[in-house]
Amino acid sequence: MILGGTCLLVMAGLAQAADKPNDAQIAHIAYTAGVIDIDAAKQAIKTSKTKLVVDFAKDMLRDHEAVNKQALDLVKKLKVTPEDNPTSQALTKAAEAEREKLAKLQGAAFDKAYIINEVAFHKQVDDALKTVLIPSATNPELKSLLETGLKIFEGHEQHAEMVAAEMK
Repeated sequence: MILGGTCLLVMAGLAQAADKPNDAQIAHIAYTAGVIDIDAAKQAIKTSKTKLVVDFAKDMLRDHEAVNKQALDLVKKLKVTPEDNPTSQALTKAAEAEREKLAKLQGAAFDKAYIINEVAFHKQVDDALKTVLIPSATNPELKSLLETGLKIFEGHEQHAEMVAAEMK
């Protein structure tokens, strides 16, 4: 659960940062979180043989691609260039480590590790959205998109917890 643990540290650091992220950084962080889950879903679809896990991953892929498309459309409309930042970089690095860890697993071990990570990842992103990203966003349209994303991520967290419970 490297990503979940690292994500916790990254998001905690974000919450304690003296400077709030600006809208361009927030857009980049939110988009990066979506890309991370898209990549994780693709890995699960390719690796898992469990229908429950594959169906969950397909839902993650569909939803995160849709939200990221909305985010890209919004930044184009607002003429904002998402700004890379240490939080996005740390999230990406942690996700790469998690993908490498998962790539070494198969069968039930993969399924369990993937779902546990999905629960942890969504909890951390939900918390970051609630405590830092949404309150820090100054553009009303960006704030609204983040609020929509939060509802989706909260649903994903609940879905991941249900899948985890069914796998026990």
